[in-house]
Formats: sequence, structure tokens, C-alpha cells
Amino acid sequence: MSLDTLSLTTWRNMLSALSAMLDKASAAEAPLEMSDRLAPDMLPLATQIRMLANFPRQALNTLASAELASDEEDPTDFASAKARIAETLALMDTVDASSFIADDAIVDLDLPNGMQFQMSAADYMRDWIFPNFYFHVSIAYAIMRNKGVDLGKADLVPHMMRHIKS
Repeated sequence: MSLDTLSLTTWRNMLSALSAMLDKASAAEAPLEMSDRLAPDMLPLATQIRMLANFPRQALNTLASAELASDEEDPTDFASAKARIAETLALMDTVDASSFIADDAIVDLDLPNGMQFQMSAADYMRDWIFPNFYFHVSIAYAIMRNKGVDLGKADLVPHMMRHIKS
């Protein structure tokens, strides 16, 4: 499977699921705030959502020569969080799949802490982008669930329903 198909489909599925979870959270009686976090040393829900909206943008900038700006401000409420997700989904639609670099093309990853990595495009997706993306989706889910939002596994992977056999 090509990087463009794998990445764009994965991001669409998970960002759409996150948007639907935010709908449930905003309608719930649960005392959920964008500042809620799982543990004192973990990032709050708002930052989890910002990072989830930025990961596809950063990856597309690296893999598809896109020029998609990351947003450095956390969403302040459910409406702005959903808007951020919708904006990222719309930006993904502007990327031409044929502009993706080859799986074996070498990419550089420079982290804010000064660490630098060099790897293939496929390794970048498999070893950096996807694990981080899924981590932050899971943490956002866990924050909402921990605060009493009625979420289950089906809310995390609703795209699986199209594959249901019985």
C-alpha cells in the first residue's frame, strides 16, 4: 500500500472519529474541560487535539512537499476543536497524492529538543508519525472517557463498521 493511501486514509478515519467523540463530549453531562488531562505531567485535551491536527500537516510537508502551516494555539472549546479538525481534513484534500516522495526517500526529522534523525519516508511514517498520532488519539479518548463521557471502542474505530460481516 502506498504512503499516500495509508496515511491519508488513516488520518481521515481517526480525525473523523475524534470529531464524533467531541460531539458526544459536548452533548454529555460530564464535567469535561479542554484543560483536563490524565495526569498532572501530561498535556491537556486541547493540546492533544492541536497536536492531532498538526501531525498530518507536518507529515505532508515532509512527504508531499506541501506547505501546510501548523497551528500553535490550542483550541479553547469543543467548537474550536472541531473546527481545527475540519480544517486539517480540508487541507488534506488539497494535497496531490502523486506529490508524495518514494517510500525509500530519505527524510530528516529534527525535534525541538535538538535530537536529529534520518530515515526513509516509510520508516518516518511507521516509526514516528503513526505511533505519535495514535498515542494522542488514545490520550484524547482516555481523557474524555475518564471524565465520564460515554465512549467505547466503537467510538474510537467507527470506520470498522464498513467491514462488518454480521
